[in-house]
Amino acid sequence: MNDETNENVAPVIPSAPEEYEAPVTAADSEDAAPAPPVDAAEAINFCKDAYAKIQYELSKVIVGQNNVVDEILIAIFTRNHALLVGVPGLAKTLLISTLARTLQMSFRRIQFTPDLMPSDITGTEVIYQDPQSGEKQFKFLPGPLFSNVVLADEINRTPPKTQAAMLEAMQERCVTVGGVTRDLPKPFFVLATQNPLEQEGTYPLPEAQLDRFMFLIHVGYPSADEEFEIMKRGAGGRGDEPLPVLDAEQILAIQETVRLLPVADHVYNYARDIVRATRAKEPGALEYCAQYLSFGAGPRASLSLITAAKARALINGQLYVSCENVAAVAPSVMRHRIAPNFAAQSEGITSDDIVKKVLEAIPQHEER
Repeated sequence: MNDETNENVAPVIPSAPEEYEAPVTAADSEDAAPAPPVDAAEAINFCKDAYAKIQYELSKVIVGQNNVVDEILIAIFTRNHALLVGVPGLAKTLLISTLARTLQMSFRRIQFTPDLMPSDITGTEVIYQDPQSGEKQFKFLPGPLFSNVVLADEINRTPPKTQAAMLEAMQERCVTVGGVTRDLPKPFFVLATQNPLEQEGTYPLPEAQLDRFMFLIHVGYPSADEEFEIMKRGAGGRGDEPLPVLDAEQILAIQETVRLLPVADHVYNYARDIVRATRAKEPGALEYCAQYLSFGAGPRASLSLITAAKARALINGQLYVSCENVAAVAPSVMRHRIAPNFAAQSEGITSDDIVKKVLEAIPQHEER
């Protein structure tokens, strides 16, 4: 960002601490972004300021949805993926594409349709003929998955065969085509949108793929005031364009800061107890869960609770991770990892209701 940009942004959002120094490079010494600090306290301030700047840049385009933005950024800062679920017209796609503009990384959008093939997203091998020698050989043409930020738009509108092509990329950060495994760029995120399954022409995502998403984020309707502002902006002139805030190197530095943030044993135990309470046939399960769940969450849920709680503490400028941080991220971490049974469905009990009961039953401040 140039000096003129900094003058426009600084009065509105927090600037980086004064001790940050921009790295001087031969290519661009004046426009270089602030280098992530090494000191722990400075690193936390850097993450908090970056979060505030991204929120401000998104507010130029997106009205409301602050909780949704929080959870998307938590997924990014923890090297994970997020799935946004909501009816059409709630700006899910606009939110992700706008967020991509605030991150100085490659971005590709994949529109999932019933006729989409796996090779359309992973890439394919074609026969290439050298124009001089005439020699023919196979050449790999990378698909849109070879990007830092991938928007999987309406991911549940494509059949399971194509959905399954995403599994290796999301878990292993690589793609295998023609017997050759190729690494995806770092960092790599899949931010997917999904229409409610009861809508016509959709395919439910298998549990194995749902489990690859750290968060299943419910995108709700705007409030009356937010909808009024949406109408004014939509019917008015073109608004301000969001400015870049972070690049790939800084994202990787934030991910490392999240990884190194210490967690007390009682917080680990609290997250463990939340997950184990949902396992109906295991010791320690809540009677409520045994009554209304077919199966509970696996170990990836407890790991996600801790890593997400770390990132939430970080963007709030906290030097420690509390049980409150775990409880705050629990609904989005757990709702797609538990399966309400027929009894729950017949009584209108949802996975969110069950998670709420679990959080009410397990005390946060007890020595564990």
